[in-house]
Amino acid sequence: MRDRLRRHRRELLGFATAGLLAYAVDLALFTYLRGPGGLGPLTAKALSFVAGCTVAYAGNAHGTYRDRRVRGARPYALFVAVNLAGAAVQLLCLAVSHYGLGYTSQRADTVSGAVVGMALATVVRFWGTRTLVFRDAGRVGSWTG
Repeated sequence: MRDRLRRHRRELLGFATAGLLAYAVDLALFTYLRGPGGLGPLTAKALSFVAGCTVAYAGNAHGTYRDRRVRGARPYALFVAVNLAGAAVQLLCLAVSHYGLGYTSQRADTVSGAVVGMALATVVRFWGTRTLVFRDAGRVGSWTG
């Protein structure tokens, strides 16, 4: 049991490290593309999202899940899909709070999108990354089972 907890702790820390680095790349590139780059908000965000996904995928493939060999374009495509699902969770939290519940202040939007939404999206991303992208061939079931 102790080994299993240790293994999951390493996995969670690796996933978080790759995610934080990807977030920094996404934010920095978005800021640059919107400012000096002169791009519109949606184009800038789409490009920074792809760059962040690529950094997170590389960090997870060569770090957190380096012992699980995945090759080809399919795992990367699944990884992007999992991250799009996470982004949808964040947007859904924001939409429910802002439009459904009527909490329209900037603070409420930040809490619902960047705090609650990010927390739920991280759970979705961790589950999807672990279960769909970097599956352990010897493991059957979820990470809790």
